[in-house]
Amino acid sequence: MQERIVILGGGFAGVEAAIKLRKKGHEVILVSNRNYLFVYPISIWIPVNKKEFSDVAIPLKKLSYKYGFELIIDEVINIISKENKILLKSQTLSYRYLIVAMGMSKVHTKGLENTHSICGSPHEAIDIKDKLESLIEKGSGKIAIGFGGNPKDSTATAVRGGPAFELIFNFCNYLKKRNVRDNFEITFFAPMEEPGKKMGKGALKKLGLFFKRYDIESKTGVKIKEFTNGLVKFADGSTLESDLILFIPGGSGHEIIQESDLPTNVAGFINIDDNCKVSGIENVYAIGDISALQGPSWAAKQGHIAEVMAEVTAYNIDNQIQKNDSRKGYKKHLNIICVMDTGNGAAFVYRKSNLSLMIPLPYLGHWLKKAWGYYYINSKLGKLPRIPGM
Repeated sequence: MQERIVILGGGFAGVEAAIKLRKKGHEVILVSNRNYLFVYPISIWIPVNKKEFSDVAIPLKKLSYKYGFELIIDEVINIISKENKILLKSQTLSYRYLIVAMGMSKVHTKGLENTHSICGSPHEAIDIKDKLESLIEKGSGKIAIGFGGNPKDSTATAVRGGPAFELIFNFCNYLKKRNVRDNFEITFFAPMEEPGKKMGKGALKKLGLFFKRYDIESKTGVKIKEFTNGLVKFADGSTLESDLILFIPGGSGHEIIQESDLPTNVAGFINIDDNCKVSGIENVYAIGDISALQGPSWAAKQGHIAEVMAEVTAYNIDNQIQKNDSRKGYKKHLNIICVMDTGNGAAFVYRKSNLSLMIPLPYLGHWLKKAWGYYYINSKLGKLPRIPGM
């Protein structure tokens, strides 16, 4: 039995949900505001000339053709769940089941336009590359790389610090390769007292050793007041000069959701239960960054968790359609796992319950992350078999 299922968002969560539901034989419409799936975890290599933009973007048309879901490239204007309708810029869609997977917006800090983010608009990775090349051509400079949080998000799941660490280490290696590292000052900054704490205490200490090895200065534990052209201003009156400011803001609820009738927490994320079903609504699910993730204090929103939520949701919708009572939950799958790339190596980071690990992997780690990128893209395109859990 087929039911019309609409998925909003063409990122990790939305695409995985579309694939899983099509494999179960359901009619699926995927709506995305861009025509490609951007593989953010390997976009860190665009600024340092290890990847081109096209290497990191999977055309959604290819995925649509491969798996048989309908693709609509359009902007979502509003969601009216009481009427089972979605207002797009060019049309209105109705649905029997809805999966919201549009990601999250960013916490606004005054002067944010004076920064660049590796986790923002995909094309910013190219802007960062151009800015870095200009500084290298100049021969010297000051670079500041940091991330922030959301004061309204008590779980701190909307903090995305890993890519900032990866970028800072990749910059160090790239500048060394270009024989100009000694001419650059690189500073890490964050308003938290212990940025990176989610990885575990042992991991945090090892991160400090990485900073020392790469000669990286740090400014932490002070609230960021604003960004100006070439300056980071802090609440204590101190400043940080920089020719290139790279900053990953904390996440906040998607602006479209604020205008919708979907229930949200104080930070603007959609309230869901363990089955990823939106609170109080039987036929709407929310997955990935747009949802209010529940779990331990160290829980983080990562790509593999988004895909777990997609798989759980596909299973639950399928059983709901079949009128079966069986359901799956996402919470028991929560963990932190990543290969934090340094440009010439990596560190394997893992955390679950009371276990936390950070294992340096010189040389091998970098190639492991490259292998994962190759695997992810080609398994999505159906050129490689999918390994469960990856």
